[in-house]
Formats: sequence, structure tokens, C-alpha cells
Amino acid sequence: MRHSGVSNREFVEFYAANKDRCLRAVLASGVRSVEAEDAVAEAFARAWASWRKVRALKHPSAWVVRTAVNANISWWRKRRREVVWDRPPDSATTDGEPPSDLVAAVRRLPRRQREVVVLRYLLDLNTAATADWLGIAPGTVTAHLHHALATLRTHLVETEGTNR
Repeated sequence: MRHSGVSNREFVEFYAANKDRCLRAVLASGVRSVEAEDAVAEAFARAWASWRKVRALKHPSAWVVRTAVNANISWWRKRRREVVWDRPPDSATTDGEPPSDLVAAVRRLPRRQREVVVLRYLLDLNTAATADWLGIAPGTVTAHLHHALATLRTHLVETEGTNR
């Protein structure tokens, strides 16, 4: 597909600079590794198809992550009666991944807290950008982040105590 006035190189550079970070963010959002890879690939394809619009956003990588997570949610909604989970999602194994106990702890957070942690720490968005992206007030972002970090600290201290 050829977009007039849009450089292929610009999108290729965006993809190369953000694909791993976006995949890590989607994995941390609770999406299983195989589904995450598919969802991120689909999100980048959609980003290319709408590159004029996406490239104008303040945080196009956040758009890719949100699109990937939404695509995965849509996929599961269509099939939710077909699969019964008997175990938590598998851990990611790619280099540069956070420790698996941290990923597992983030995955157990409530949805909104998980989204805030992913956007703030994995995509490096500031509070205002996170609030804008999620459609909530900056104070709500701060509150969710506070509760999420308290939960993660407690979990990691408990995990560290049992590993000794």
C-alpha cells in the first residue's frame, strides 16, 4: 500500500524503534505471548494503514498498544465460551523482559491499575498523557498508580520472603 506524502522509511523507523517495547507492554497487560505477538503485528498493520492519523498523535506507540490490547479483547469476546483457563497466562521469554514474578504480579492487578502501570512505566508516558489516553483525570491516574505500586511492593516483598 502506498500513501502519498508518507515515507515508508518513517514508518519502518517507527516500527523498528517501538516493536519490542509495544510487545512488552501488551504482554504486561496480561495478553499471552502468542496472542500478544499476533495482536501487536495486527496493530502495526493498522497503524500503517492509518499512518497519517497515527503519526500525528502525541504517542503513536500508545495507540499501537491500545489497538493490540483491544484486538485481543475482541478476539476473546468472540471465543470466550470456547476456552476454559486452568492456569494463568504463560510468561514472556524474550530478552529485556521484566522478571516473571513482576509480570505475574502486574497481570493480577485490576484492569485500570494494570493499564496505568503499563502506560507510565513500559511506554514512559507522563501522568497527563496517560490520563488523556485513558480518558480519566490525572488525579485518577495518580491514585491508580499509587494503589498498583503498593500492591506490587507487597507482592514482591512476600515473594522475596518465600524465595529465601
